[in-house]
Amino acid sequence: MAAGDFTWIMDLSCLQPGQRLFVGGAANEPTGLLAALREAALPEGLHFIQFPIPGVNQIDFTAWHPSYRMTTPFMAPHLRQADPARLHFLPAQMRAFHEYLRCRVDVALVQVARGRDGRLRHGPNVDFTGAALESAKFVLAECNEAFSAPAGCPLADAGRLDAVLTTARPLVEMPAARIDATAKAIGKLTAGLIQDGDCIQTGIGAVPSAILCALADKNDLGLHGGLIDDGGMNLIRGGVLTGANKPIDRGRHVAGMALGGKALLDWLADAPQVVFKGADYTHEVAVIRQLPGFVSINSAVQVDLTGQVNGEAVGGRRISGTGGSVDFMRAAKSSRNGRSIIAMTATARHGTASRIVPKVEVVTALCTDVDIVVTEYGAAHLRDLPLGARAEALTAIAAPKFRDELRDRTIAP
Repeated sequence: MAAGDFTWIMDLSCLQPGQRLFVGGAANEPTGLLAALREAALPEGLHFIQFPIPGVNQIDFTAWHPSYRMTTPFMAPHLRQADPARLHFLPAQMRAFHEYLRCRVDVALVQVARGRDGRLRHGPNVDFTGAALESAKFVLAECNEAFSAPAGCPLADAGRLDAVLTTARPLVEMPAARIDATAKAIGKLTAGLIQDGDCIQTGIGAVPSAILCALADKNDLGLHGGLIDDGGMNLIRGGVLTGANKPIDRGRHVAGMALGGKALLDWLADAPQVVFKGADYTHEVAVIRQLPGFVSINSAVQVDLTGQVNGEAVGGRRISGTGGSVDFMRAAKSSRNGRSIIAMTATARHGTASRIVPKVEVVTALCTDVDIVVTEYGAAHLRDLPLGARAEALTAIAAPKFRDELRDRTIAP
């Protein structure tokens, strides 16, 4: 198919019962294409695969038809009401999910857009696009003319697209996080652990946003992670994130997706120094070990007195998934002077529950994966500490009203 000769094949003859359909996630979800598909006469027994981002992706594919199934490694809120017999949660880190897709996709549903130069590109989320395209027999694309693709997103091969629906659909924007006094305190403490020249990775939410805001006085930081947001953009524009000390990708900022608003996408369209890569690069330990001073900064639902992390379940209910946090934690261990940081509020449920607990409900990350835990009450440096000292250090940064209870829980050697 020629680059300018896009058509929509209404008979959808490539879709057959029982096929596995990969659907792009985050801002790359082709919602215009999906709306058209839902109005079409689709075969029964389709199996959808998606890594959704809460607040951005909202489709429960099991609700489309009683025979449809869905596999996901991340339990977003909109999936909680799905039929558990047809919604399959796959425990998988992002690097492993990339490999999973390389041999399990029949049809890939993706979004493409033209860059400022008129060339067709994937994005602004390419975490798993390459893996899906590698195994897909057919590719259905939505060409979205409502935005310009980021200059650093990979080019799309128009000849690989079996059908293209052209739309002009505004992307769903990730609302800016509200940074309160607690998040600011955590941000300041965490920023104090970052050295000039370090290469950082952060996540989504108020605490990561506060950390990025608190880095304004640092120099020559690098960025290598799963995402870039408004905070990352501001640090690049302010000359804080330069990537000047990176032995690889020097002067470049590597991410898998963009999460933000229109201003971020408009800027990325003219920012070729922000390079978008798949999870086989962004989350790959063999790549990250080449980045000295790699600092992984993630959040958690709970941390127990040994340093184990729960990042995915509350009260017996799964609320997310492993995501890429453990990939980055373990990669940080392979980096010279690398550090793995968990930054979180000390309490949950309006201060009624401690996030530092005797034992986590689900083990997302091992006690060996975490170097430092930060709350608004301080930083617990766990690396090289024996179990008893770990418990003391973590109790010291718990909310004061929970400390006596935590001290009463002994840790066996």
